[in-house]
Amino acid sequence: MDHLTRRDFLSRASAQAAGWTLAATALSPASYRRVLGANERIRMALIGCGGRGVGVLGLMIDQGADATYVCDVHPDRRAQAARSVADKLGHPPKATARMQAVLDSPDVDAVLIATPDHWHALATIQACRAGKDVYVEKPHSHNLWESRLMVRAARKYDRIVQVGTQNRSGPYNHAAKAYIDSGKLGSIHLVKVYNLKSGGPFHLGEPGAEPDGLEWHQWLGPAAIRPYHQGLIHHGWLHFWDFSSGDLGGDGIHQLDLARMLMGDPPAPKSAVSSGGRLAHKGDDSQMPDLLAVSYEFDNFVMTLDQSNYPRYMQKTTTTIRRNDVLPYWTQNSTRIELYGSELLMIVGRHGGGWVAMTSGGKVVDQMYGRPCDEAHIADFFECIKTRRRPTADIETLHASDTLVHMANIAHRVGNRKLWYDATAERFINDDAANALVKRQYREGFEPEV
Repeated sequence: MDHLTRRDFLSRASAQAAGWTLAATALSPASYRRVLGANERIRMALIGCGGRGVGVLGLMIDQGADATYVCDVHPDRRAQAARSVADKLGHPPKATARMQAVLDSPDVDAVLIATPDHWHALATIQACRAGKDVYVEKPHSHNLWESRLMVRAARKYDRIVQVGTQNRSGPYNHAAKAYIDSGKLGSIHLVKVYNLKSGGPFHLGEPGAEPDGLEWHQWLGPAAIRPYHQGLIHHGWLHFWDFSSGDLGGDGIHQLDLARMLMGDPPAPKSAVSSGGRLAHKGDDSQMPDLLAVSYEFDNFVMTLDQSNYPRYMQKTTTTIRRNDVLPYWTQNSTRIELYGSELLMIVGRHGGGWVAMTSGGKVVDQMYGRPCDEAHIADFFECIKTRRRPTADIETLHASDTLVHMANIAHRVGNRKLWYDATAERFINDDAANALVKRQYREGFEPEV
């Protein structure tokens, strides 16, 4: 390394990163279609027709996929998704409220699962059993127990299960990993992860009448029966433990997973301790903390996580930064990762934020701009469907990352206590209250089974 110039190293790291993604990131939609061949289009079905699902399906169509089904229990969303697909493909997909109709169809090769979080595991496991490959949005699980069950299903039925943590497919992130592995940072014993975002109070409102055609019973799925609220359907479910792991699972998982990747994907930490609560918006209807500070103890380093949902001056990496040769203003970047080496500090931005390596006085020693990672992640998924190799964000790798989410939330929910974790048993040591939250209570008829 001493004989390499900075430009040489970054050039080689970028080339190596491209190799790790099987050069799929370099393929345009047209060339990707040529690789697949006219009779080899991957036939996708969308389960969960919100904005994220429709957007990712659109990117899949851009890379040569067909879309044969859209599925949602909400008739308006189902119809909107069908129109969106028809606009891109020139013909409409079949639209249904019945997930089983999708899974039974011979016209579906793989499913994109973008439902609310509490349905992710059940849909993934059933899809694996039906012989479908799966791209499941993050967070892939509602709780630790069902996350492990998803791994078992993928292995038992020999299915490709890619989780939508697209930073694992970003060439600039792999270049950052290569830079770390080169030893330039020195030894790393502290990693700081941030998910510091703005936000306001949440008020659910009064129950209302179910819209015509909505299958509320199915929307609730494994969660307990409760009255219909319009606020729940429109992202309000993110505020309740019955449906969600909060913003830590919904967004912070991107940084936690990328931090694990940069550190070599270590096993689960020995312990986690959380502090915080509903402090800025106390008294509203949300069950989620708006401030959470977490410390994880690994074998040879400590990882901290700071999460919030109130400071208005913090900002995610903008689209302008992601798509151009620009770096974020790191101090107020909401979603950065800091790796403290004995020689250099590295700061990494997710979703195309790039990275810098710095020495004392804020002097930048090396840097690399980023680009969005979604297209590369989808290309990796499609490549894995063809080759049957495991994807960059394989379900088992993400099980370990999602464990960090669940450990932090459980430590908070049992009273902001320090929890000791047995990674082999996937249980907390001598802590009945914490272990009671490893698995949820599933409503009858919605229990996941491998």
